[in-house]
Amino acid sequence: MQPRHSLLRRSIATLAGLMSGALTAVVELLFVLLSALALVPVVATPRARRSMEVSIHRCARQLATMEQRRLATFHTIRDLGPYSDRSAYDYILRRWAIGGLGGLVVLLLLYGLVVAGTMISAWALDGTWGFIESAGRVSTATLLIAAVPGALLLYLNVMGLIGIVDLDARLARRYLVPSVEETLTRRISELTVSRAEVVEVVNDERRRIERDLHDGVQQRLVALGLLLSRARRTRDPAHAAELVRQAHEESEQALADLRDVAWRVYPTVLDQLGLRDVIGVLAERSSIPVRLHYDLPDRPPAGIETVAYFVISEALTNAAKHSDATQVDVTLTRSRLCAADDTPGHNSHVLITVADNGRGGADPHGRGLTGLAGRVSAGDGHLTISSPPGGPTTIQAEFPCE
Repeated sequence: MQPRHSLLRRSIATLAGLMSGALTAVVELLFVLLSALALVPVVATPRARRSMEVSIHRCARQLATMEQRRLATFHTIRDLGPYSDRSAYDYILRRWAIGGLGGLVVLLLLYGLVVAGTMISAWALDGTWGFIESAGRVSTATLLIAAVPGALLLYLNVMGLIGIVDLDARLARRYLVPSVEETLTRRISELTVSRAEVVEVVNDERRRIERDLHDGVQQRLVALGLLLSRARRTRDPAHAAELVRQAHEESEQALADLRDVAWRVYPTVLDQLGLRDVIGVLAERSSIPVRLHYDLPDRPPAGIETVAYFVISEALTNAAKHSDATQVDVTLTRSRLCAADDTPGHNSHVLITVADNGRGGADPHGRGLTGLAGRVSAGDGHLTISSPPGGPTTIQAEFPCE
């Protein structure tokens, strides 16, 4: 029964999509006619014509977005975009004809069903199984003779509906999906921007490391040297032992500070322990209670692990400094874009979510979060930041499957 229900739902969705497409085709035809009339007065004025064309193309994008939703809702076509305003106009310029044809075929189907229903009703009301047609009634012979071309016409009508849906999808993919050249151009632009962002992030990280070494480790080593120098000069054994004890504590603290700096550069234990254990260490060292939800069946690639570590580390640091939060949730799951791939060993990318219950108001364009976005972008990922005033703050990094 389940396949029948599924086929019925798909059929209803297809008919609804074609009928709604026929209605939007009327709007699109009116738009094409009005846009042509609007261009007539300014055809001899290049500047005014370009301005009018820009406005028309923007309106066409709204119609194309409406068609994109219709195709996704009724025909499960969701691989459209991004596209330019010009491509949207070219699409609308041609789409109205397909929509009108689809509406015509649906009307023919409804007309055929009404005729067939009328004949069957008249035959059933006759009450006889004779082959002689009486006045106002349909005989069995007439019904059988009409059934053969009726079935053929129904088959052709259904094939026409399927063909129109396919033609509609082909036209949408022709104009609402970027070409190879556009994709490469966009990719080059993205890589250029991400490279500049990564260079800026690396420079900021170097300055921060230098500051941490100068203000932290260096100062402790200076204090350690002073303590040892005082211990060498004193003649009181008890005082000398106390100074050596303080020097020992200072050396341990300097070693801890140096280890922290090394972790911020790159956690070498990430290669040995894996992402789950290293993030567990980050959660333990956080000044805010952290709940870790790790749901990855296998280890991601090393590059993704590194980006994930820095995303979570920076997010926890920002939460501790600015959020006044009392709880942070760190979640690592498979990306939604990879959810359909259940093949073992293909857990190549992850969805990282860091959410706190703080006061919110984080600036996505601040240097810290911009640098974080640069790191994620360099790994072909996408960073989303939601931090309304009053909280909560949610940072999400998602990596595509391709």
